[in-house]
Amino acid sequence: MPTDADQRLLAAAAVGDASAIARALADGADPDARDGEGTPATMLATRGGHVEALRALIEAEADVDAQDATLDNPMLYAGREGLLDILRAVAEAGADPTITNRYGGVALIPASERGHVEVVRYLLDETDIDVDHVNRLGWTALLEAILLSDGGPRHQAIVELLIENGADVDLADGEGVRPLAHARARDQSGIVALLEAADARD
Repeated sequence: MPTDADQRLLAAAAVGDASAIARALADGADPDARDGEGTPATMLATRGGHVEALRALIEAEADVDAQDATLDNPMLYAGREGLLDILRAVAEAGADPTITNRYGGVALIPASERGHVEVVRYLLDETDIDVDHVNRLGWTALLEAILLSDGGPRHQAIVELLIENGADVDLADGEGVRPLAHARARDQSGIVALLEAADARD
């Protein structure tokens, strides 16, 4: 059961009150405290986009990799929602980029799907994330940037970043269909051009 100090810490994390977090910690709160749904304080701060609250927990040596009941953690959530400041905070604290979400994907995959260009750039430049990680759907970040997008400018920029960082342009989905074939089938001419320039095969 969370103590009174833990409860105050959790409430402060949820609203982004770094000073109240510090007071709760001084009163013996566990920086890894979880609420009744199993959500760690770090995730409460992350969901609200409360960077300073998250940093206060990190300074207290909270586990930045702790996952909630849906298997989200700050890095995974930041990748999906495009929260670059949150991502930077946990990456600088040593967050593990190999941890996967409920779909078996690393943070790069939802970031690529949702068109978060700067988050993708940061993950590729500043972490050891696997550019060719395959999730349980059989999709990589490159495939999701094609299959779950309109092929517009943001996703073209992401495809370009993935290629520049060594993505396997011929890594097919679970049914053997390669990225170029998917892009052509969706009339994503900009992405098709990028893949062709990278010598991708149909």
